[in-house]
Amino acid sequence: AGPTSRPADPGGPLSTRTRAGFVAWSGADFAAPLSPQAHSVHCMLHLSCLSSTKCSPAAWGLVILCTASWATLSQSAMASAPPSIKLNDGTSHPLIGYGTYKVGFVPASASSAAGGQTTESGPSAAECIGNALKAGYRFLDCAEFYGNQAETGKAIAGCGVPRDELYVASKVWTTTIHKGADAVQAQIEQTLKDLGLEYLDLMCIHWPVPGKHVAAYKQLEAAQKAGLVRSLGVSNYAVEDYKELMESASVKPVVNQIEINPFLYRKNTIGFFKEQGVALQSYRSLRDGKAFDNPVVVAIASKHGRSPAQVLGRWCVQHEFIYIPKSVKEERMRENMQVFDWELDDDDMAKLDALTTDEALQTYRALYDKCVLRDTPDAGKMELVRKELTLD
Repeated sequence: AGPTSRPADPGGPLSTRTRAGFVAWSGADFAAPLSPQAHSVHCMLHLSCLSSTKCSPAAWGLVILCTASWATLSQSAMASAPPSIKLNDGTSHPLIGYGTYKVGFVPASASSAAGGQTTESGPSAAECIGNALKAGYRFLDCAEFYGNQAETGKAIAGCGVPRDELYVASKVWTTTIHKGADAVQAQIEQTLKDLGLEYLDLMCIHWPVPGKHVAAYKQLEAAQKAGLVRSLGVSNYAVEDYKELMESASVKPVVNQIEINPFLYRKNTIGFFKEQGVALQSYRSLRDGKAFDNPVVVAIASKHGRSPAQVLGRWCVQHEFIYIPKSVKEERMRENMQVFDWELDDDDMAKLDALTTDEALQTYRALYDKCVLRDTPDAGKMELVRKELTLD
């Protein structure tokens, strides 16, 4: 508001040097892209001053102040409000999260020679997770098995993000599930202590341990009633595991976290859980970088001017899977988040949907057989493992 005419510039015409400097400054990259509103204000003020040979220092100051303020507001909005979906219990879940597996610590039974050790090179888990929160991630995917929940707690404590803007999830590992309800309850309490929280947004059963997972889930129900957990979920559940669970459970899981990417796209399993109203969280969304040179992925990335990681991430969110990328590098964290401002076309999606092979499904079956009893006293007892299993 105010007069449309500009006051006389007491300093005389704006010098060519000053104007050129501002043009260079105004074209620089901001820490975060300007919102459409910010860009409009920036352009109007910028052009208004450049269109006149006389523009007061106060006017130029207003241009710089408004542009910087809008940039800050735009960056803040991007960092605090990733897209979310509504779960079957009415709660909201961010559509993207930061995976903490092997961040600062490699679990003992992980497929790594360094299993059971804190990583010696690079930033700590607390630093990595803190950087992810600064980059705008608000969903943290944690687990007892990951061995870094205390470090995650340090990151949460120091991040400055209000608790109600965070979505913190954890999972109970096979060894605890195998020990029974008391051990599950003790682990929930230990998780809360490690994370420095009064409640968890989501607690999941990590693997459907044969003969044990139903009782463990019922203990999660008790923890929910006690106010320690807001939502309940499962992970690595096949269709048959879910049906067994729901014969006894009182609370329907809100999510099932399974490996989902174009190279393991189990359409029948995914369709079943969607019909049940159970959202799908995708781990190994980026296949640990092992598919970045796939010709189909590379061609689609080139077509859209995006990275292979962004193509795989966009595929996930376009299918409405909750996308959980992981990287310890800040630039990759930011890159992995850039999946909401563009789309794959129908041809792209069809090509990516067709990349799953029978060999991949058999590899999944072998992993399931191994992991449902992994680290427990029953490890290797194949007679306990489910014989009939929906693979695709």
